[in-house]
Amino acid sequence: MNRTLVAGVDIGSLTTKSVILSNGALIGSSIIPTGIYPEKSGLEVLEKAMKSVGCQGEKPAYTVATGYGRISAPYADETMTEITCHAKGAYSINQATRTVIDMGGQDCKIIRIDNAGNVSDFIMNDKCAAGTGRFLEVIASVFKVNLENLGPMALQAEEIVPISSTCTVFAESEVVSLLARGEKPDNILRGVHHAIAHRVTGMTVRVGVDDAILFSGGVAKNEGMRSALADAFKKPVIVPNFDPQIIGALGAARIAEKRVSCDAS
Repeated sequence: MNRTLVAGVDIGSLTTKSVILSNGALIGSSIIPTGIYPEKSGLEVLEKAMKSVGCQGEKPAYTVATGYGRISAPYADETMTEITCHAKGAYSINQATRTVIDMGGQDCKIIRIDNAGNVSDFIMNDKCAAGTGRFLEVIASVFKVNLENLGPMALQAEEIVPISSTCTVFAESEVVSLLARGEKPDNILRGVHHAIAHRVTGMTVRVGVDDAILFSGGVAKNEGMRSALADAFKKPVIVPNFDPQIIGALGAARIAEKRVSCDAS
């Protein structure tokens, strides 16, 4: 069977992702740090993704770019907002999805989608580190542990130590004070995750939340955060069975796929 390859590139503030689709199937992907040159990182991640499927040096039939750096993507055939692409990506994974929670390195998005995968409403927190990977990076530095250890540690907690602030500066100071007071690190971390989760639920007041809820972005890898969100929403939270960071790139690739299909018809 001849392969028609399409690509999605998501140039985020911290990482750049690419997805390659062929005949409706996800056959390759790549993730690299964005760095200070988003145009360069977008092209590099696309080339890496193409290489991963044995097509080094080839150009996809159609490429859609999204994310903060999409304006620096001359190699793309089209650009699309990350809100639209996250909605399309989440819907393509599970068509029952009606709410997407995307927690990345620098922002948090709540996206409501309709029964066709289109955006019906959204809200974004991109002015404050609360509810983002950056917030958790700061907390990890306080505990002197790797970022990936925060979730498992939080799940080992015997109780939740409340954290009153989700402002990064104040929360950092509060955590240091709690450690000095003798509170157990695991219990404090459980409180940190729950504080973030309640911040996220507060964001949904304007847009609402419907089942099913899909959790995407780099923070979705954190099992403690997944548990805290499920507790806060009192609903199951779905996480993709592959890297949740590539949902935006997947959505971009799905849009590219549709463009090629329309051209063919």
